[in-house]
Amino acid sequence: MKKENNISRIKKRKKKHKKRYLFILIPILLLVGAGGTYAAVVWNHAKEIVADSYEEDGRASGSELRDKKVNPTVDDVSILFVGVDQSKKRKANNESNELSDALILATLNKEENSVKMVSIPRDTYVYIPEVGYKTKINHAHAYGGMKATIETVEGLFDIPVDYYVKINFNAFIDVVNELDGITVDVPYEMYEQDSEDNARAIHLLPGEQKLNGEEALALARTRKQDNDIERGKRQQEIIKAMVNKAVSFNTLLNISDLMTAVGDNMSTSMSFNEIKSFVSYGSKGNLEIETLSLKGSDVWADAYYYQLDETDLSEKQEILKEHLGLTTYSSQLDTDGTDLSSTTAGNNNTNNIN
Repeated sequence: MKKENNISRIKKRKKKHKKRYLFILIPILLLVGAGGTYAAVVWNHAKEIVADSYEEDGRASGSELRDKKVNPTVDDVSILFVGVDQSKKRKANNESNELSDALILATLNKEENSVKMVSIPRDTYVYIPEVGYKTKINHAHAYGGMKATIETVEGLFDIPVDYYVKINFNAFIDVVNELDGITVDVPYEMYEQDSEDNARAIHLLPGEQKLNGEEALALARTRKQDNDIERGKRQQEIIKAMVNKAVSFNTLLNISDLMTAVGDNMSTSMSFNEIKSFVSYGSKGNLEIETLSLKGSDVWADAYYYQLDETDLSEKQEILKEHLGLTTYSSQLDTDGTDLSSTTAGNNNTNNIN
């Protein structure tokens, strides 16, 4: 969506206030914000929406890396957030299982009332169990949907993925618009395509400003002037801005519309009762959120890849394991240590995925 008269709106920088309630689950934060006499109506609506959005992840008994199925009411758990591009262009190309455009793994610690989330660059070079070789992590969803994506992320981080939430770009746009925009810092001037793949449809100038849904999506997707790591950091900041706005007083009046916007464009492996168990994270206040990024280097082989730094990856694995109470955990998956430099286009078999 272009701004009126194609002129980018820039707002004067404001002093950032400490965010008291930061939560990363869009469907859950809507429940967190529902209180008082309005709660009964909202929760009934939420129950219907979650029921419509529920989808199995292909693992009847949960992660193979758990001794038993987790109970989020008492257990520390992990949730994988997946953003997908379901534009008309993708559908026209008959891409039934889309490439994942954003991957964020979050771990939630009940006792500490804390969340750690790590953005996974879409070009990260990893082993994908579904196909038995290494390629870009965003191809996992195209090869085998959520099950293949979850298995790949579990192998990468050596921790179980207990739940997933998959949201398409329409949900992102609708939620930001229902919030009447979000205020974020745009790092540099940019021209970016919109959700319908119209080139240079979005023009943003640098500075802290209020963005609508299309503009926020453009900021979340762009990586032309930096890289996937910075892109992941922007996505984390955008999510925080959305959460901060969503739990504000004024939003309660529109919370039903917000839930509808999310529900129409979301699928999740969490039941309504499981989602309800996360309400305590937001309602306690003083929720701690730590954002993590993965170090690595740019590598060209048959295509461009982001090669993770093994030492840094090991450190992130230990951080997430400790946060989940799995410090003595040992992997049950073969993550394949093949060096990128020895891999050729012939054994990558990635020619059909762009």
